[in-house]
Amino acid sequence: MNNHEIDYRIYGDDMQFVEVELDPGETVIAEAGSLMMMDDGIEMETVFGDGSNQNGGLMEKLIGAGKRVITGESLFMTMFTNTKSGKKHVSFASPYPGKIIPMDLSELGGKIICQKDAFLAAAKGVAVGIDFQRRLGTGFFGGEGFIMQKLEGDGMAFVHAGGTIHQKTLAPGEMLRIDTGCLVAMTSGIDYDVEFVRGIKTALFGGEGLFFATLRGPGTVWIQSLPFSRLASRVFASMPATGGSKDEGGIGGLFNLLNGK
Repeated sequence: MNNHEIDYRIYGDDMQFVEVELDPGETVIAEAGSLMMMDDGIEMETVFGDGSNQNGGLMEKLIGAGKRVITGESLFMTMFTNTKSGKKHVSFASPYPGKIIPMDLSELGGKIICQKDAFLAAAKGVAVGIDFQRRLGTGFFGGEGFIMQKLEGDGMAFVHAGGTIHQKTLAPGEMLRIDTGCLVAMTSGIDYDVEFVRGIKTALFGGEGLFFATLRGPGTVWIQSLPFSRLASRVFASMPATGGSKDEGGIGGLFNLLNGK
């Protein structure tokens, strides 16, 4: 096994966090800003890229960091290492309501392709890279653009997504159509493409967008019920232009009513 072998426990329901248990000398990597808490004896170190090529030269480190910039992430990641004797714990929190998905890459073919902002943390040795969508239509209309993240290795990785997560296994040739923003992750054997919604009335007035993703097996896909972009658009649409809603109840609403607002 090339990656550090870590134990974990996930707490919570809708606002989850994952607690990783580290033996002496074990390390976990995580996105900057995802730390929730850690025991005394755990040492933090900020590194270029994902930390999987720290023994390489400067150019390899710059390439690893550059890949993260392309996917919209920070140049740096943080490594948490247990430098003391005995087991220590470090916890990472999800950035918005949803679920944390533990993925054992050794059981998933050693590679997972996921949306750009899904990665949360992983055992040291898991490589966080980029995956280009080769089809032009998928790149322009796939909801994630030409570039998605790929996680490679044989250790544990933790991915976060919004709402409820549904895991579905597709048989060879089996096809599944989903909203482009609802795709969280998929194994490398999945054939991913984008199709135009049939029917002009459906496309213009259906309210589901002009495109949907088509996934063909064999492989496993993870689907989220509430993409962050959908949540953000609903919140933005509900924001009053003047800083207060005329429909608000309570004393504020009564005050506005008496003043003719």
